[in-house]
Amino acid sequence: MNDDLQRKLIIAIDGPAGAGKSTIASRLARKLGYVNLESGAMYRALALKAIDRDLSLDDEAALVKLAQESRIQLEPTLGGNRTLLDGRDVSERIRERDVTEAASRVSVHPGVRAWMVARQREMGAGGGVVMEGRDIGTKVFPDADLKIFLDADPVVREQRRMEQQRIKGEVAASVAADLRERDHRDRTRAASPLQAAGDAVVIDSSQLSEEEVLGRVEELAREKLGASARR
Repeated sequence: MNDDLQRKLIIAIDGPAGAGKSTIASRLARKLGYVNLESGAMYRALALKAIDRDLSLDDEAALVKLAQESRIQLEPTLGGNRTLLDGRDVSERIRERDVTEAASRVSVHPGVRAWMVARQREMGAGGGVVMEGRDIGTKVFPDADLKIFLDADPVVREQRRMEQQRIKGEVAASVAADLRERDHRDRTRAASPLQAAGDAVVIDSSQLSEEEVLGRVEELAREKLGASARR
């Protein structure tokens, strides 16, 4: 990316679980010299704290209060973000299955989402960010410079998740069922349901390699930066 292109974009990448959002967002941010803000890690961190406190994942008021008392930070590194919860590195713990499932349940609460959206807007307000999640282009940054909705066939997404976690047999069937349940919760929740923004570029990655998806997204970002520089 040319150094003379000074304007820093806000790039939103949304999509369902297993579509490849995290990988593409992380790699694109590195290419652009931007910060990768992973909204899912923030929900996971809150879910972990709820688990540690033995709070009900259905108690919205308690979860909102917990969020207000929490300090969740994302620190970019060459290998990806470090997630800090009240100063503690929880980057690996929040990827474990119990936290993944809990985060999906925590994220359905409107009060929790409102708190998260406010924090995410603060973190990305200055631009120069690639933020990925499920409502970035529709709710967090509806005026983002570039919106991508990354999707893939459900079966393909399930297969990718199995390969990532090296899962086979009966456990694989359980993980696939969890993914389908997460899809259902994401698309039907009352607060910010998963959907493509009206002005988002929809990319179906079912038949595309990671490099092909990254190339397409980077091309779109270059186009936006070029248009900005000509203004």
